[in-house]
Amino acid sequence: MSDIVANSVLPARREQISFVTSDGLQLVGDLATPTDRPPAATIVCAHPLPTAGGSMDSHLLRKAAWRLPALAGMAVLRFNTRGTSSVIGTSEGSFDQADGEGLDLRAAIEYAGSRELPAPWLVGWSFGTDVVLKHGNIDPVLGAFLISPPLRYSTDEDLDGWATPGRPLVALVPGEDDYLRPDEARQRFARIPQAEVIGVDGARHLWIGEPSTYRVLDTLTRYVVPGAAPLPKEFDGPMTRWSDV
Repeated sequence: MSDIVANSVLPARREQISFVTSDGLQLVGDLATPTDRPPAATIVCAHPLPTAGGSMDSHLLRKAAWRLPALAGMAVLRFNTRGTSSVIGTSEGSFDQADGEGLDLRAAIEYAGSRELPAPWLVGWSFGTDVVLKHGNIDPVLGAFLISPPLRYSTDEDLDGWATPGRPLVALVPGEDDYLRPDEARQRFARIPQAEVIGVDGARHLWIGEPSTYRVLDTLTRYVVPGAAPLPKEFDGPMTRWSDV
């Protein structure tokens, strides 16, 4: 058994993907699926603010793709929103303040459906949570998991829309967040009866460090694939190390 550390890459089938939005932009992304079984569920990931360096390679999303196919049987779909670049390439278009990005998210959901990926949940981090809240309350989405939601672009009307279908909505909120802390988050999300706000003492917006990463991925797994939690901290199998972490 080997410890899982910050740059551990566990086995998965990994492929570069691309798909086209309804307004004609080609987006680039990555799909990681389990090697030993069909996926139990799917997460479609919306990344942090691209104008501040966010992309599909932002560390929590990259580590989700490195770990969760093997540890939890999840399919992990990441993509760059319009105008965003990462190692895999650049998506067409330009930043649109969480408006046009809604078309990007819908295209990613449709792509997951075209691949017959099961039980899709949306996972947003920071800016990505605004994209999810504004545009992700659609079929066949089962629920949404929000990491460090700033509620910068989301309106009360966006939040109210989530109350009607009753999709699960979970917000993981750092106790030391720079934008929205747990008490205020509970007040804002009270508009959604089924919303669950989980405050994490001592955590910060970017969730730096392995204990913080583990807390995010383990909590996510408890909702998306409950039978796979708690996530192990060791792995008995082949494991490589990413060199730039």
